[in-house]
Amino acid sequence: MIDMTLYGIPNCTTVKKARAWLAGHAHEVAFHDFKKQGVDAAWLRDVIRQTGWQALLNTRGTTWRKLTDAEKAAADQEAGAIALMISHPSVIKRPVLERDGHYHLGFAEDQYEALFGA
Repeated sequence: MIDMTLYGIPNCTTVKKARAWLAGHAHEVAFHDFKKQGVDAAWLRDVIRQTGWQALLNTRGTTWRKLTDAEKAAADQEAGAIALMISHPSVIKRPVLERDGHYHLGFAEDQYEALFGA
């Protein structure tokens, strides 16, 4: 039974590392591709309730740097950040792992080892 979902973009290096780690430790996980399956406001609000919108908004990536100043400025409030993440899913910090109703942002081996008790 798959009880986890990994959200992200398949060609993202960090997503690839997370998927490889999970597979290497025999964890089955469903994958939600932001590019193909999209992102909706309800899901974003669920994640934001646990992580905060600032943590979920990736302001270090290429997509962010390519945005106009007006688009970046609109994302300085939660509603604007949600709208931006819906229209540009690549600005969402990746991956997002949903496990047991909890969301975990990003990937680092020690983070996953602590999470899974590996």
